[in-house]
Amino acid sequence: MKNIGMPPTAIPPQAVGCIGGENGGIIMNKTILVETSARHLHVTQEVLEALFGKGATLTNKKDLSQPGQFACAEKVTVVGPKGEFNMSILGPVRSAVQVEVSLSDARKMGIAAPVRESGDIDGTPGCRLVGPKGEVELAQGVIAAKRHIHLDPKTAEEFGVNDKQIVSVKTNADGRSLVFGDVVVRVSEKFAPAMHVDTDESNAAGLGFTAQGEIIL
Repeated sequence: MKNIGMPPTAIPPQAVGCIGGENGGIIMNKTILVETSARHLHVTQEVLEALFGKGATLTNKKDLSQPGQFACAEKVTVVGPKGEFNMSILGPVRSAVQVEVSLSDARKMGIAAPVRESGDIDGTPGCRLVGPKGEVELAQGVIAAKRHIHLDPKTAEEFGVNDKQIVSVKTNADGRSLVFGDVVVRVSEKFAPAMHVDTDESNAAGLGFTAQGEIIL
């Protein structure tokens, strides 16, 4: 054992002015694709080889909505003190291992996963990864991803929002209309417009795998 410290067609945003929001905010009347992100993990090349053998590479099973990102054929068993899940790896490889679960998943595994932005893993709990060729004990890396919006700079300017800005997003599934607060905006040339929520959040709002939301400032 080594010790180591799904995708739809993007919907273009529509800009048609502003209206008053139910909660006193301003609904920008700009729609954003809302995608449900199920439990998954990101791995480094070192960990990939520890789990799948020397020289292992990730197999692109399906491209995701974010440019260059893909779901992999490779799966890993992620083990906590109380339970485990078989999870898909998302590619490409990264500089740090990160396991993203819902809070319900975390409870079933017996892990107190904090709500964090992607990449903010310092001080987070770890877990054990089991692959066909080996196991890896992680000292940290398990999080419940903070709900967030990916935007390219041009769309962010059109929406009137900035990187790291906190906004709300309203969804209107039949019988389960909901306003998501504490949504962090992330802006990069590498991104395509989309909001990501986990399965707990998606179920609470009655969303399918994809939906549309309205940004509220």
